[in-house]
Amino acid sequence: MAKQRRTFDANFKLQAVRMIHDQGLSVSQVCKDMKFSETAVRCWLTQVRAE
Repeated sequence: MAKQRRTFDANFKLQAVRMIHDQGLSVSQVCKDMKFSETAVRCWLTQVRAE
């Protein structure tokens, strides 16, 4: 049985990125707290910086 991928909307992604920027939390801390991979969060950070 294949594991189903979770999807996150743009507001959720932005909230995670803001936790890093505004609250000064590390990527690893946010990932641990919200239970998702660092790769995903680092991609979201890159997307926000590009915009």
